[in-house]
Amino acid sequence: MSKDANAISAAQNTAVREIKDADVHGKLDVSSLVLVAILLAAAFILNATVGNALAITGIKPEFCIAAYCLAILLIRPRLPQAVLIGILAATVIQITTSIPGLEYVADIPASAVMCLIVTQLFHAGKPVYLPFAATFLTTVVSGLIFATIATTVVLGGALGSVVVMFPIVFGTALANGIVVQALYPALKKVHRTRA
Repeated sequence: MSKDANAISAAQNTAVREIKDADVHGKLDVSSLVLVAILLAAAFILNATVGNALAITGIKPEFCIAAYCLAILLIRPRLPQAVLIGILAATVIQITTSIPGLEYVADIPASAVMCLIVTQLFHAGKPVYLPFAATFLTTVVSGLIFATIATTVVLGGALGSVVVMFPIVFGTALANGIVVQALYPALKKVHRTRA
């Protein structure tokens, strides 16, 4: 009898945690916006310091993309809210970008991709490497859009010349994926504690 009571109690506790999680996630309230602002501010500083130092290697993390990927993973917003997070990130990137305005074209669809991946995979279960895989794919989407438009439209190059940018795009995606995978577990605990 006590085993059944323990099993029921454990199931109830799990259900309560899932309900609390559902209440917290998907909302872009003031505390979620503060989280986004802190992540983007930290990303901007990291881009200006660590990112520039790593630029000599030819591949550097794009910390603002990593920041909005982290925000979407933690908050799990609805699609319009994820797009808003992408707009905020693109606005921050405008300060240091080489081609003003292009980040909006790249990061709005990328933030939507991140949201769709997270939404679908969280409903299907949480793979251990979801933060890495989702961030990698999101960065690739953003990077390929940026590289394609920058190379063909802004610089007037041939579409084939975008291939030259592949190592940078995929290297940046790999770096971002590692950063987000490393930071997500600790930030998730803090975010849940806040909730």
